[in-house]
Amino acid sequence: MSILGVSGVLPGAYQYANRMQMTGTGRLSFTEQLQKTGEMAERSKVDAYAEYLRSKYRNVRIQSVGKDQNSLDRMGKSMSGNDVVIAPNILEKMASDPEKAAYFEGKIDDFFDAMPRLKASFAVQGLDYQPCGVVIHEDGSVTYIGGCSDSPERVAEVNAINKAKREKEAARQKACMERSREAAAERRAQMEMAYRKQAIWEEGFECV
Repeated sequence: MSILGVSGVLPGAYQYANRMQMTGTGRLSFTEQLQKTGEMAERSKVDAYAEYLRSKYRNVRIQSVGKDQNSLDRMGKSMSGNDVVIAPNILEKMASDPEKAAYFEGKIDDFFDAMPRLKASFAVQGLDYQPCGVVIHEDGSVTYIGGCSDSPERVAEVNAINKAKREKEAARQKACMERSREAAAERRAQMEMAYRKQAIWEEGFECV
């Protein structure tokens, strides 16, 4: 029976149910059965809508995520770039309200539509844009999670610059050590020369 069908028979069903009592077998009353059927129908609608979202966006998780930086950082680390995370209460609203569904799907679409533009914008700056995903929080606010890093070309350029600096510094230190060794050798030679002169002077000195 469809949801509309269940709703249509509720008035008469409740009148009938008022005359019913729980039997000793532990079975549900007619009223409770109808209520349970309605809950199952509502749950099925939410599940069906969640499956629709997964068919549209693939990586969809139903989960509440805090808006604090630590929660967002943890969530970002678990994302692969095209994740959609929706709070359970928002999913229920989307499943039952087409306007809310269109609104939040539009927010999700904005995230994916902006990827090429953001990648190009960061690439001009020598950066590589790395999208993570979009989060819809319990209060209906939306957070786009992403980051950027140096592009492979920029990384190679920086590595080459750093390598050249290291090599230059190593050469400078080596030259300093060579000069230090030369200076030490020269000092030793001067000291040895002074010692010889002192020895010769002492040997040639005569008391009168």
